[in-house]
Amino acid sequence: MNNKSNSKKQTVVDAKNGKQTRESLPDSATAVNTNHKNSNGSSTESHISQFRRNPNYNLISTYVIITSVIVITLACIIFKIFLQWAATLKAIKIFLGVLSPFLIGLLIAYLMNPLVDFLKNKLMIKVFKIKKQGIAQGLAIFLSYVLVLGFLILCFSTVIPELYNSISLIYDNLQNYYDSIMDFLDKIQADHPNWDIDYAITMVQNNTSNIMDFLKTSIGTLLPLLYNTSVSFISWTINIVIAIIVSCYMIIDKKILLRNIKKLIFVIFKKDQAVKVKKTLVECNNIFSNFVRGKMIDSLIIGILCFILMSILQLKYAVLISVIVGITNMIPYFGPFIGAVPGVILELTVGWEYALIFGILIFILQQFDGLYLGPKILGQSTGLRPLWIIFAITLGGWVAGPIGMFIGVPCIAVISYLIDKGINKILKKRNIDIDNV
Repeated sequence: MNNKSNSKKQTVVDAKNGKQTRESLPDSATAVNTNHKNSNGSSTESHISQFRRNPNYNLISTYVIITSVIVITLACIIFKIFLQWAATLKAIKIFLGVLSPFLIGLLIAYLMNPLVDFLKNKLMIKVFKIKKQGIAQGLAIFLSYVLVLGFLILCFSTVIPELYNSISLIYDNLQNYYDSIMDFLDKIQADHPNWDIDYAITMVQNNTSNIMDFLKTSIGTLLPLLYNTSVSFISWTINIVIAIIVSCYMIIDKKILLRNIKKLIFVIFKKDQAVKVKKTLVECNNIFSNFVRGKMIDSLIIGILCFILMSILQLKYAVLISVIVGITNMIPYFGPFIGAVPGVILELTVGWEYALIFGILIFILQQFDGLYLGPKILGQSTGLRPLWIIFAITLGGWVAGPIGMFIGVPCIAVISYLIDKGINKILKKRNIDIDNV
């Protein structure tokens, strides 16, 4: 009797255990136990898994399909862009042409902002005791643009007539220059009959005749050229006026624009990452702006000094050459050499002694700039070694010409800063001290 009662209790327990096991199975599948008897009469247990449909599979499949379509579409667009590169460049040029007033306005606002802040904080608030920020900022913007535009008008009113006179003088003396060169070559040939300078004489004659033919032909196309130049000048004047207006509004709304950019950064990144991104952008802006503004001030000073010294030494074409020297000086390292070559050639048309004096003057002036003035104004604004500066100038010149040679240096400086910061971050995570390895 005891055995029977025990067996019944065991059967009840097993039944309960089996029920609990079935209830504990996941929703995705249930195990159904079936007993089958074999030929010997013994029972065997088999487990058949039946899977339920998971509703997340539809969502995952939808994400995969949408992602695949987006990737394929982007790949096709990129392939078409590179396959039809000429049409792509044309479209980019048209797009930039439409946006040119806004891009120029952004550049003007970027360059004018330090002057506006200086006049607002130092003059309007401290000196004139203006309490309202809006009035102080408005007066600072107005005064800044009046000062800059007045300076530019004064420079152009002085420089343009001098440039015109210099170019007219060169044009009027072309025949005298040709005669002087030919007399010099004839004298060399007479003094040294064994020297073969026929090639030099032929080259001078051919080039001179080509220049004369070009000038004569240009007279017939002067009116259409003046018309096209006038249309372009009017178009550029309209764009500049729009750009100035845009720059004023950008300076006025500077805090709002910066706040929107900050909000966008904190939307895209997490809070800790957003703080780091914001700090990095501020440092990149300091590197770029310090170089651009510092180099502009440095080049302006060098151009003015060049004009003063050339006027003291009574060298010809002082205004024209000083403008060239000031503009080309904005290109690091190669700028002084680029600016010196046209000056030497122009002074050679007057006399070799003038060219020699000018060459010595430029050499002294550029040494002063490289050893004293440049470091005082720029400091270590880029942090680049000379090799990387030469690389930036070469790459920038290949991409965008003279403007690229100037912009390439701060751009490479920013990229170098970002790469260096990323590398240092990785080394810090790995606990590697590169100086002690």
